[in-house]
Amino acid sequence: MKLGSLSNDLRDGCPVLVDQNLNFMVRVDNLVKNWQLAIENWSIVAPALREIYEKLNRGLIEGAIPFDTSLLSAPFPRAYQWLDGSAYVTHVELLRKARGVELPENFWTDPLMYQGGSDHFLGPRDPIRIKDIAWGADFEGELAVVVDDVPLGVSENQAEQHIQMILLVNDISLRNLIPEELAKGFGFVHGKPPSAFGPVAVTTDMIGESWRDGKVNLPLSIELNGKKVGNVNAGVDMTFSFPELIAHAAKTRSLRAGTIIGSGTISNSDQQHGYSCLAEIRMLETISKGKPETPFLQFGDKIKMEMLSSEGQSIFGALEQTVEKC
Repeated sequence: MKLGSLSNDLRDGCPVLVDQNLNFMVRVDNLVKNWQLAIENWSIVAPALREIYEKLNRGLIEGAIPFDTSLLSAPFPRAYQWLDGSAYVTHVELLRKARGVELPENFWTDPLMYQGGSDHFLGPRDPIRIKDIAWGADFEGELAVVVDDVPLGVSENQAEQHIQMILLVNDISLRNLIPEELAKGFGFVHGKPPSAFGPVAVTTDMIGESWRDGKVNLPLSIELNGKKVGNVNAGVDMTFSFPELIAHAAKTRSLRAGTIIGSGTISNSDQQHGYSCLAEIRMLETISKGKPETPFLQFGDKIKMEMLSSEGQSIFGALEQTVEKC
């Protein structure tokens, strides 16, 4: 299934089902008030939702409206918990190398993860509003999973069964604020404004055979001002799969239904297919030229992210944002 949320005056949006080809959508708020409540009762509501979804795909639903990303908020406009990992260790290794800092050996065996703000997520067409361009705004192309109730101490083998949806994410970073925050030894706050999410969440069957080993084995296309900067495969060089990230997050606590867990910036070690953030480009410039030449995001810049299936069909719809002055 493909699921979205219409923007409305309610903070959790109005739930809609979207057909497989992203042509039409239909409200289902007569069945579920919002997707948070749905995921809390997923085994009960999913069969009825799938029946509606199948009818929508066959053109049998009256009242379906054209799919329009400008009408949508994030699929989950807010969540009880947002945990972002760093599953692509080659990305971390590159950023540390440019700073002349050695990568600890345990980074390859123990995932990095932080808990970000989840009271407010940006929708697929919401602007990235920045007060000061000197803060160093950057995009980060990621994927994330939404889980149902996950027990404390879940094993990696058991974790995959708790994945109910997959999301496209732009985990926005303010790079020039992060070093000072990290130097305090207490994590991100100012350096991580609200993350943005693609138009629809999808169940894993929508990924098809490209969903293997707890990874999405497809490239994520990213454009900046109409120019392709990345087409990096999310399944390649993903050191920690989503089940591994879930097991890590649940090491000392259970995870409530609706928890969203991000992959971290998608990155391939060969860099042949570009990049999923500006920081990697700048770090390579620093390594080769002694200093970065590519600027961080500027006011008016436009970012587009989209992932296509092996058949060339958009999976999540396009996430398109413009950087604006706050």
